Amino acid sequence: MNNKKEAISYLFFGVLTTVINIVCYAILTKIMNMDYKLATTFSWILAVIFAFITNKLYVFKSNKTNLLLVVREFTVFTFFRLLSYFLDILTMIVCVEYLTIDDFIAKIAANILVIVFNYFASKYVVFKKMKS
Repeated sequence: MNNKKEAISYLFFGVLTTVINIVCYAILTKIMNMDYKLATTFSWILAVIFAFITNKLYVFKSNKTNLLLVVREFTVFTFFRLLSYFLDILTMIVCVEYLTIDDFIAKIAANILVIVFNYFASKYVVFKKMKS
């Protein structure tokens, strides 16, 4: 039951993170006319900060408060999110430049791949439970 609750919580905050990512992307590209690659980067940074806080506190309920342990969690989290950023940007480039898919549709597709990757990285590496 705990895994089901965790997965639902992750999905809920993953959707919010994705909304932040996509809304930020849309504002930057559609309103501010920013290049889609740069907009992907800025929206990714904002989404990562939001995701770390919500994943740590509400999804995986990491109770590590020691500054060194929190910095380690954030560093490992950011490393895996950086990997997912490359998955995101590569998906965007392939979809937009080679498959000529609309950039907004490509952004949604890329985010689906990213959500799945990030869940497994967070659950099994970043916020894994310490054995007593």
